[in-house]
Amino acid sequence: MNYKEISEQLVELLGGKPNITSNAACMTRLRVGLRDMSKADTGGIKKVEGVLGIVEGDTLQIIFGPGKVNKVLEELYKITGLAKGQAEDGDVNDLTRENKAAQKAKYDKPVQRFLKKIANIFVALLPGIIAAGLINGICNVINVSTQGALSGIWWYECIRTMGWAMFAYLPILAGYNAAKEFGGSGVLGAIAGAMSIANASMPLLATYNDAQITLPITNAVFNPANGGLLAALIAGVFFAFLEKKIRKHMPDLIDTFISPLLVLIIGGIIVLLVIQPLGAVLTKGIFAILSFAYEKLGVAGGYILTAGFLPLVSVGLHQALTPIHAMLNDPAGDTQGINYLLPILMMAGGGQVGAGLALYLKTKNKKLKGYIRDSIPVGILGIGEPMMYAVTLPLIRPFVTACIGAGFGGAAAALMHLGTVSQGVSGLFGLLIVKPGQQFGYIIAMLVAYAGGFIVTHFFGVDEDIINEVYGE
Repeated sequence: MNYKEISEQLVELLGGKPNITSNAACMTRLRVGLRDMSKADTGGIKKVEGVLGIVEGDTLQIIFGPGKVNKVLEELYKITGLAKGQAEDGDVNDLTRENKAAQKAKYDKPVQRFLKKIANIFVALLPGIIAAGLINGICNVINVSTQGALSGIWWYECIRTMGWAMFAYLPILAGYNAAKEFGGSGVLGAIAGAMSIANASMPLLATYNDAQITLPITNAVFNPANGGLLAALIAGVFFAFLEKKIRKHMPDLIDTFISPLLVLIIGGIIVLLVIQPLGAVLTKGIFAILSFAYEKLGVAGGYILTAGFLPLVSVGLHQALTPIHAMLNDPAGDTQGINYLLPILMMAGGGQVGAGLALYLKTKNKKLKGYIRDSIPVGILGIGEPMMYAVTLPLIRPFVTACIGAGFGGAAAALMHLGTVSQGVSGLFGLLIVKPGQQFGYIIAMLVAYAGGFIVTHFFGVDEDIINEVYGE
């Protein structure tokens, strides 16, 4: 596969270099920002070698799969001249008023746009979150199995520090990215996020006259962990909003100095008195809902969560769950770093594999069989997008039956209380991050998901007429 040629084709099909404003990548998708989305030839892009599908939104997401997407990005950024993950400081006024109106009418869905922004905040953080989670999980196993034999050895403690540092300072990174994503200065958002970091040197934690500082209204002692990651996320967004408002009315002569100062002073007080308590309430609410679904609903909760997950994936909104996964994998959090939500959601891909097998056995369409044959191996390994975008989603009915069948795998995962120590992989590779000792249970749950997707699709998801209409006879 010639990634340079692929990138050159993409630039042309995306409307040329001047039309591209940003290029970034997540685990499987190349995210491209465009000045004018109507100039993109989406049909042509789908035919480019290696492209598994596209998702249209405020950015164009081109699906290549893991590994390949990074190689495409490497070549693409050489052509565009844009740093990876960064947007060009271009003039949006280059767009005509008509194009702006058409674009807004097509993509102006507030909830979807907001969730995608939240997803974008964490896309760049995923490599660190995944690696740190694995370090924490592996080190925990080593400590228990060796009874702490490596404790105190410099290289081992260095590795442990890397796992600790990511989650200890994650609020700073989240605040930084949140402020940038919503149009503010990243460094101001980072300072907002730092309010959620516990440090003995923090003035608010100092002791005066043998007493700690108490806050107004609540008369409680300041707790930097109050609200945690969500507080940092909200604070970063708020700082961006506040900065734009202040700069709008600030004279140019003093804008550089006074605007950031006012953002920190005004924003800091609001973070302390409003946003952190709000973050605490939201965090407790999220954990209460998840606990209810996991503990009270049990098997039914697992089924519902799994069956409803793939529709989120199909429109690219699954990344919005990253903050929740990050909180669940935080060793200092309520779950001690064990993510009990992820194994349930991972079963959704198993339903897709099962649906693909059912289609392969029942259909006579050679083109569809070819797509399925190419998609199943990577689907088993945890890359479900080829199966979803090339097979089940275009046919609709198998996509629905795959979701219904996958729910049984999610129910099994909930029944066995499966957990992971990190995130970022699924399918067979999910065995690498499953809580030690639960690998056999994970395999059982995945086989249930395969069987569920296969059986429901075999009896209710295959319509040869629709297949021939979509793929040709």
